[in-house]
Amino acid sequence: MPKKLEFFYDCSSPWTYLAFTKIEDVARRHDAELIWRPILVGGLFNTVNPSVYESRARPVPAKARYYVKDLADWARFYGLKIGNPTVFPVNSVKAMRGAFVANEHRVIAHYSRHVFESYWGEDKDISKDGVLREIVRATGLDEKEFFTKIASDEYKARLRENVEELIARGGFGSPTMFVEGSMFFGNDRLPLVEHELAVGAGGDLNEVSGSST
Repeated sequence: MPKKLEFFYDCSSPWTYLAFTKIEDVARRHDAELIWRPILVGGLFNTVNPSVYESRARPVPAKARYYVKDLADWARFYGLKIGNPTVFPVNSVKAMRGAFVANEHRVIAHYSRHVFESYWGEDKDISKDGVLREIVRATGLDEKEFFTKIASDEYKARLRENVEELIARGGFGSPTMFVEGSMFFGNDRLPLVEHELAVGAGGDLNEVSGSST
């Protein structure tokens, strides 16, 4: 049986955008079952990782400068356009509820890419219904169904339940990945994810890259 690769993610994170662009290839290379798990990262921060807010309020200047360089380096390495959005942090709750709708129609990767690109590449506020309508149309989803579902208690609960599950499993941010229950956090852990998928799955460890390319 294929190993399960769970991807807990929120499109409001640039580091998650980086990992998102590679996660399908990682799963494909190792014949893993990729399971999309939309979350609201603010729910994690509020509950188990409030230090994020402290670091934003009182940044360490040297660390903040390096953060900007590090993200730019990774974006260049991956060939992505990651800007500095006018609205940050953004309320991604509607967009992430919408990921469940997209998943039902088997277009969650396509949908999520449009959300990431709209926010990080085009500086569009993904909390706005007008921006979400553009994404919905580009993804080929039905607007009425999309907005009806994301406003419903059921879809609100789904997002909340994913956040609660991730917290219960030791998660504290986005992206968080699990390979058969073993947790990995961050874009730069993708090589370790590949290693975990290869071990015991008939994979050749010599084919596992030392970097997430």
